[in-house]
Amino acid sequence: MASSLLESDLEGILSSAFSSADELVVVDPSVDTIVSIADADVDWEDTPRLLVLADEDVLKEALETFPVASTIAELLDREALSIRTLEAPVENSLFVSENRVLAIVGTDDRIAALSTDEAEFVDAVASSYWDRFEDAPAYRIRTPAIGRVRETMAEALGTEMQEDFDAVLSAVASGDVDESVLDAVTIALLVAARNEVLLYDLSKWGEDVGIASKATFSRTKTSLEDHGLIDTEKVPIDVGRPRLRLKIGDDRLRDLPPDRFAATAADILS
Repeated sequence: MASSLLESDLEGILSSAFSSADELVVVDPSVDTIVSIADADVDWEDTPRLLVLADEDVLKEALETFPVASTIAELLDREALSIRTLEAPVENSLFVSENRVLAIVGTDDRIAALSTDEAEFVDAVASSYWDRFEDAPAYRIRTPAIGRVRETMAEALGTEMQEDFDAVLSAVASGDVDESVLDAVTIALLVAARNEVLLYDLSKWGEDVGIASKATFSRTKTSLEDHGLIDTEKVPIDVGRPRLRLKIGDDRLRDLPPDRFAATAADILS
């Protein structure tokens, strides 16, 4: 039996797809669909396991930003999600479960999910795409999982640093701040300056956890210094060259709550 399910956003489609499956194959999702999976406000312990079969270029675009990539990496770590690459596109994006097939059709402002639960058809489609998923190559995400980032940051750099990082990251993920200006390395450096963390400690943590190399942290630090956003002071150590303590360099950033801190920094850098 065929029916249509009209929703105003992808979150509604996802919620409906989640409600009637133990395992869900997401076939040829759009960038927006992958981002919506990362943003979904659900308890992943109670949702079906997602098997995502997606175009590699779509995956690269969807995972460009740290908030999305690190959340998807977290779902991979929890085994709530598995991603493999689709060699050829299909006519429509599909959500395929053991008892229903949803085909996504969208316009500029509305989304419709055309669904069927006709047993013979659903069985054929599900079998086909489960087989294609099993045969497809796995897609590797290099971004570390957000849970590991939070845990290791708190251990290495302190809970205040981790809480500020989370708050700024949330402001960026909300869309209120230009995420192309504030990437993960830039956010980490600005928050480290807000908490007067040593550059050595930050860059070592960042390289160890897999965010970026020490050289990338150093180059980005220099760029932020050139913009006047951060400053450094030398801290003597017993042996070797002095370490650099990161500090806020622009008075406009001082004493701001994290959301305004992020927005102000992005405005200065734009």
